[in-house]
Amino acid sequence: MAGEPIPNIINVSMVPDFGMLGGSGSTICLVIATLLFSKYKPSRDIVKMAAIPGIFNINEPMIFGYPIVFNYALVIPFIAVPAMGITVSYVATALGLMNPCVVQVPWTTPPLVSGFLATAGDWRAVVVQAIIIVLGVLIYLPFMKISEKVQAKMMESDA
Repeated sequence: MAGEPIPNIINVSMVPDFGMLGGSGSTICLVIATLLFSKYKPSRDIVKMAAIPGIFNINEPMIFGYPIVFNYALVIPFIAVPAMGITVSYVATALGLMNPCVVQVPWTTPPLVSGFLATAGDWRAVVVQAIIIVLGVLIYLPFMKISEKVQAKMMESDA
């Protein structure tokens, strides 16, 4: 606004574009973790259907199909990954490693593109989003494995 510096690092654009990649809980990280590391067929089948909507921050197929709802093993990363994303992007902005978010982009804008647009074309924001995604995958991974073991045992007991 009129050449004034951005007053706040955390704003209405930064939270969804760096904290909620792939929708609430940054579920795009769970999608990637499942595609790369899961050997459990039911999880992989759900993720195959949820991947394309997940790219556009539509994560209901993951929330209800994976399921994340009522899945105690996934509560911790569902909360921790967005908090980590906001923290990493805040630190990167405060240290001058990327420009602050100044543009509110549509919520369906895919990760990597959204960071670039939200920072008015700063390519370093794309790198920060990629780092957040990699860290998110690493955080989700052990919890995904626990969830799959529980689901497999439940399937065995039902059979």
